[in-house]
Amino acid sequence: MDLFTILEYDKALLLALNGSNSAFLDHVVLVFTSGLTWIPMYISLFYLVVKNNEKWSRIFLIVAAVAACMLLSNGINGGFVKPYIGRLRPSFDPSLADSISLVNGYTAEGFSFFSAHSCNAFTVAVFFVLLVRSRVLSIFLFAWAITIAWTRLYLGVHFPSDVLVGTVAGIFIASLCYFGYSRITSRVAPISPYVTDQYTQTGYSLKDIDVVLATFVLTCIYCVVRGVIEAGL
Repeated sequence: MDLFTILEYDKALLLALNGSNSAFLDHVVLVFTSGLTWIPMYISLFYLVVKNNEKWSRIFLIVAAVAACMLLSNGINGGFVKPYIGRLRPSFDPSLADSISLVNGYTAEGFSFFSAHSCNAFTVAVFFVLLVRSRVLSIFLFAWAITIAWTRLYLGVHFPSDVLVGTVAGIFIASLCYFGYSRITSRVAPISPYVTDQYTQTGYSLKDIDVVLATFVLTCIYCVVRGVIEAGL
């Protein structure tokens, strides 16, 4: 299979996933895909870290590791890959311009390859999955990251291959940063394994994890309510 055939499949899959006839879903997706919408969840994750790490050296290392994740994710993508590859977004692709369904005229700036939203979402999700080691939180975080990636296809601002590569890049970056964090923290602020049903094995309280989950659910409810209001239902 040559590159041209792969790109044609890429376009066909995008058209199958792009848009819908639902004004309600359009507005829900627009709210869900916005980074501002998820600020409360990011704050709750920070709360989880601060509340469950007594040593400020460990808190600093975690914050530094997350910052490194974001710097690598956005630096590699926006600073190198996107301008080097120079792939047009679907709405600006001459072969798709008349076929793409734009949701309320929503477009995105810059080039298409690869998806920063997908990369950033999976970077955050995978790092905290490795850090906290909670099965329930892991399910919620992966569901969130997958949905964020899907919204980029629904809105027609990325091709499926953009999202796929962004996802893989996010997983790799998060794993790399967590590996660096774990190597450093084992020397600076080692963690003793927890043997209790009230904490995860890395020492995170299940009650505090519930705060993150509640914040996630409330944010999703907010997205739905905004969809109802904006669609005039």
